[in-house]
Amino acid sequence: MLTSSNMYKEIIEKIKPELEKTIDFLTREIDKIRVSKPSISLIEDLKIEYFDQTFVLKQLGSMTLAQGRQIVIQPWDKSYISAIEKAVEKSSFNFAVSVKEDKIFLSLPPLTSEYRQELLKVLSEKEENSRQTIRHWREDAWRSTQELFSQKKISEDDKFKAKDELQDLVDEYNKKVKELIEKKKKELAE
Repeated sequence: MLTSSNMYKEIIEKIKPELEKTIDFLTREIDKIRVSKPSISLIEDLKIEYFDQTFVLKQLGSMTLAQGRQIVIQPWDKSYISAIEKAVEKSSFNFAVSVKEDKIFLSLPPLTSEYRQELLKVLSEKEENSRQTIRHWREDAWRSTQELFSQKKISEDDKFKAKDELQDLVDEYNKKVKELIEKKKKELAE
């Protein structure tokens, strides 16, 4: 049998996976934001059109970081080269693309200060979106807790304990968001 304190704790436990998904999504999104050093995550999900089918780049070849600001793509099959090259050139990454034998070399140009400012705006938007999602889940859990209280399934003390625990959880996830954003801002400044 669930005690009243277990009832509100269950509500809080139910939102933790959603908060984790928010952090995972933010992590993947900011990994795609280009910094002065290239990252495989920038391009691995790039969509490639090949024989009327759409693939993501990681399905068509391996990618490695080379010296300097360069990514090397080794397609599984030479016939993918032109499709990959075309997709990279159409992308917003501004890579200089060159093909040598059966490899594609992507060189990342240095970041301009204007582009860096644009990326900072994008980071701020992603931070705010993550915070909104966290607030949504907090409000959802609080609403459920209040319903339990109005149905007399939990005490007033438990309701306020739930509110405090919920706020602690939200603070913890907002701190994670802030840390991820600050780390990326630091990388952009390098």
